[in-house]
Amino acid sequence: MNETKASLRENLRALPRGAWILFFGTFLNKFGTFVLPFLAIYMTGLGYTSAQAGLAIGAYGIGTLGACLLGGWLADRLGRRKTIVLSMFSVALAMLSLSQARSLALIVLLSGLAGLTGELYRPASSALLADLVPAGQRVTAFAAYRMSLNAGFAFGPATAGWLAGKSFFWLFVGDAATSVLYGLVAWFALPSGLHSTRTNNSLRETWIVLRTDHRFRQMLCASLVVGLVFVQVFSTMSLEITRNGFSPSVYGLVISLNGILVVLCELPLTTLTKRQPARRTMALGYILIGVGFASNALPRTLPLLAVTVVLFTLGEMISMPVSGAYVADLAPEHRRGLYMGTYGLVWSLAFICGPSLGMLLFSTSPFVLWGTCGLLGILAAGIILIGPRRASSALPRIPAAAGDY
Repeated sequence: MNETKASLRENLRALPRGAWILFFGTFLNKFGTFVLPFLAIYMTGLGYTSAQAGLAIGAYGIGTLGACLLGGWLADRLGRRKTIVLSMFSVALAMLSLSQARSLALIVLLSGLAGLTGELYRPASSALLADLVPAGQRVTAFAAYRMSLNAGFAFGPATAGWLAGKSFFWLFVGDAATSVLYGLVAWFALPSGLHSTRTNNSLRETWIVLRTDHRFRQMLCASLVVGLVFVQVFSTMSLEITRNGFSPSVYGLVISLNGILVVLCELPLTTLTKRQPARRTMALGYILIGVGFASNALPRTLPLLAVTVVLFTLGEMISMPVSGAYVADLAPEHRRGLYMGTYGLVWSLAFICGPSLGMLLFSTSPFVLWGTCGLLGILAAGIILIGPRRASSALPRIPAAAGDY
């Protein structure tokens, strides 16, 4: 089916059964992400300081970095489905072990292990989706995949808050239970997808890919730059909102509005973005993300705050599904896990470095921070657009339906 000519309903109906099982499992897993949002509250309840709680959360982030590389390697060598199953059962064990830990060193260690095991499935899921869905349908598929992620995050915290009101122990049990359930769904219902034993060393293979694939290297650089901007929504933007006299609950509404817009609007929006050249579409999205965050320099009123959220969320919805499809189409079959894992690694780096860099600029001048965000959005757009098109002649191309490189 030609994705550009078909309606959204037709595109969704054309997706294979395995893709829908993957969407359901992803929603289930993200819905059950109960522990991480409440980890700081849990640790301070045990008597630890905020800084010590930050160590545990940071350890989780470091674990996700390792998962991006190891998960991609396992997806290509062990197989997509087996990697997802391994991730789900091992993170369930890590979460139950974390619930019993009381010393700071053990909590930090197990938090890092939970980050490693809990994110192993991400490169495998993206690679499996690329295996199952033909190139011409991948923009819609990755938009649906992102919707399942965001829907899980949108509804899960409310359930987690209810469980935490009874006992924090039930957060760990609920997190582990949903992981085991996804693991069972993956084992019995997901297709195996492709796998290859040609990937002998993840770091070596990653270096080869980065050195030889100009388009992928270009994509990673642009993603890192725009990622440093986007992660400000989880750090300095909260300070900007409270600095202007709004309560923390307003910041909570900002996060909710972003999630609601993605869940409701991203899939319908793909009916437009899939018809446009891929790199130009991503560039437009990156510029909107930069402009959205730059608008924080304007006087903060509730209507202008809503405009800010709508702008950067629109940029997110335009660029992210196309980005996922673009990376999947660049990747050779035997290296899809490696490509998706490396792409995830760049975003993990942005999540680790972005908040600290943002805080540094914010402490100097909020205006400087938001102006820099605008410039970085333009820079990311420029990076993804530069380079002669002939340079990619040796690389796989997205069919005309999915856009021009």
